[in-house]
Amino acid sequence: MDFFSILSMIGGLALFLYGMNCMGDGLAKISGGKLERILENLTSNPIKAVILGAGVTAVIQSSSATTVMVVGFVNSGIMKLSQAVGVIMGANIGTTITSWILSLTGIEGDSFLLQLCKPSSFSPILAAVGVVMLLFMKNEKKKDIGVILAGFAILMFGMESMSNAVKPLAEVPEFTGILTAFSHPVLGMLAGALLTAVIQSSSASVGILQALCVTGAVSYGVAIPIIMGQNIGTCVTALLSSIGASKNARRAAAVHLYFNVIGTTLFMLLFYGANAFLDFSFMGEAANGAGIAVVHTTFNIFATVVLLPFSKGLEKLAYLTIRENKEDQQEAPVIQTEVLHLDPRFLEKPAFAMEQSVHAAAQMAEEAKATLFCAMDLMGNYSEEGAQKVKDLETLVDRYEDELGSYLVKLGRKNLSSHDSHTLSILLHCIGDFERISDHGINLMEAAEEMDKKHLQFSEKAEKELEVLNRAVRDIVESACQVFSGQDLDKAATVEPLEEVIDEINQELKKRHIQRLRSGKCTIELGFILSDITTSLERVADHCSNISVCVTQVRDDTYDTHSYLDHIKNEDSGAFRALVLKTQEKYLLP
Repeated sequence: MDFFSILSMIGGLALFLYGMNCMGDGLAKISGGKLERILENLTSNPIKAVILGAGVTAVIQSSSATTVMVVGFVNSGIMKLSQAVGVIMGANIGTTITSWILSLTGIEGDSFLLQLCKPSSFSPILAAVGVVMLLFMKNEKKKDIGVILAGFAILMFGMESMSNAVKPLAEVPEFTGILTAFSHPVLGMLAGALLTAVIQSSSASVGILQALCVTGAVSYGVAIPIIMGQNIGTCVTALLSSIGASKNARRAAAVHLYFNVIGTTLFMLLFYGANAFLDFSFMGEAANGAGIAVVHTTFNIFATVVLLPFSKGLEKLAYLTIRENKEDQQEAPVIQTEVLHLDPRFLEKPAFAMEQSVHAAAQMAEEAKATLFCAMDLMGNYSEEGAQKVKDLETLVDRYEDELGSYLVKLGRKNLSSHDSHTLSILLHCIGDFERISDHGINLMEAAEEMDKKHLQFSEKAEKELEVLNRAVRDIVESACQVFSGQDLDKAATVEPLEEVIDEINQELKKRHIQRLRSGKCTIELGFILSDITTSLERVADHCSNISVCVTQVRDDTYDTHSYLDHIKNEDSGAFRALVLKTQEKYLLP
């Protein structure tokens, strides 16, 4: 094997790994977070968990990716540890599909159909179709399909290049001698585990082993212990992912390790014990790609069938390894789970991370609305408990803005679809408005607190007028939340006329207040408080307008808010004014 053969092997390996990565990313992107959502909504049925884990992994072509997602689910509280065990087992089965695809390179025969089934025959066609879709298709899903096809072709081309480059190794005695050493079960397992730990993909390391099989120097006696080690090495990705995570997330990674270690130990003891008595003749035979796939699949199915009934035992073993301490056993404060769902591990699957962000933002909107409405309820009915609730809710909304904002910035650096990019823009624009709405809730609470402490009370007339303004503000906040959560553009059309009505009500309240001041029916002190209240409510309406306009503008791919408002209020003033007049009828001042 000369220098140029080594270069070909390295290049083939690079293309193989890159193609596998492209294909996996394309498959994950085209799924749009649906696969992860299936896992998220998983039931506690262990058999169903295994099937779903295998199915999702077979599609995204990576047990490591599935296991890391599971660690993230457990860390976020979306999934219980007991549910994670079945998914992890299924992921090990699902990852074997890659070895079956790669085994197609070993197809031999002269018939046209057999030749057509060889990757070297159909990969160029897939590559051509994929490149055409990437270059000329404007539809994003079709482009993603192009990435998958091109990635598959690159993967297969890399596999062929590796196989062709290593063929001369069959004539190198030193290479054969090294492989003979790996026929020792322990050394073979260590080699397989180390290789997989380095490249962090059991599918890729099995593919490399399949490529080496073309030399004819890799016997089943060598291949089997290496495959066993590869299953242990793939646990490294999940273990690294669990660093800094919650104890339950670390337990999920530990379950993955224990499953593979115990499964490998049992399989090796049974297999080599039987071999000692029966002396399997195939152990000395040269392995091929299909044989590697059979061993890989057989082991993972064996381990799952044997250990699935003892899944509770694996769970207990994880608890014994990562124990609870006294601090963990104390009752923790109530934490909103939607914020916890923003796990950084999900960023590797941007479509799913975006879904989680949307859920969190919708929950933030509800908490901001609750903050404001609780504060409005304190007007004339103040209580310390109610005031504390407003403060707690506002603190929670602040936490949402901080964590969600940071998460969205990280997500924005990922390769997002156009739909997700639009959604990201809406979220980044709107979470600040919701946070300000909750701040105005604090302002209203402080006004109610001041009135309670000073034993002040508005006149009956002023209270009735405020009730109308409060009702209008409650309605516009409800509408803004619906527009934001449901991307309801029809509802968005009703927000701006209502905001205009609220502005007019506020102006009228100020005029009436001045009249009461002149007639001595109101005091200066109450006037200041009333001004603070109406100003806060008017600004809440402004933020609702911002939210509605943002959703509309982003959907239309335009971002000039002032021009948009100027257009609907001035250029289209007749239609807009008609809507304002119709809305006024619902909020007539007494």
